[in-house]
Amino acid sequence: MPPRIAGTADECMVEAATEVLGGKWKLVILRHLQGGTRRFGELHRVIPGVTPRMLTRQLRELEADGLIRRRVYAEVPPKVEYSVTEIGASLEKIIDGLEAWGLWYREQVTTAP
Repeated sequence: MPPRIAGTADECMVEAATEVLGGKWKLVILRHLQGGTRRFGELHRVIPGVTPRMLTRQLRELEADGLIRRRVYAEVPPKVEYSVTEIGASLEKIIDGLEAWGLWYREQVTTAP
């Protein structure tokens, strides 16, 4: 499935990236999926504060942009699993870097005079 963004020569690539990754929960979701396939309920449990509706919305957007894969099993009750695609996996170092920066930033803010 092609991404939602159709880039132009004049488009700022930071803007293109934030259009795909923007949103409070997308990078958090990707962080949790980097460790392997998870079901919706697992993601909801490990991401405190996200509502089921918002989680569903963010998962749909990540899938539409080709960052995650949604696999539905023909079972009752339905079983749905999410995993990162190759494109989503390419963000691992970036997410690691953001996590490290977030830790550094928190330390700076809490120890600032």
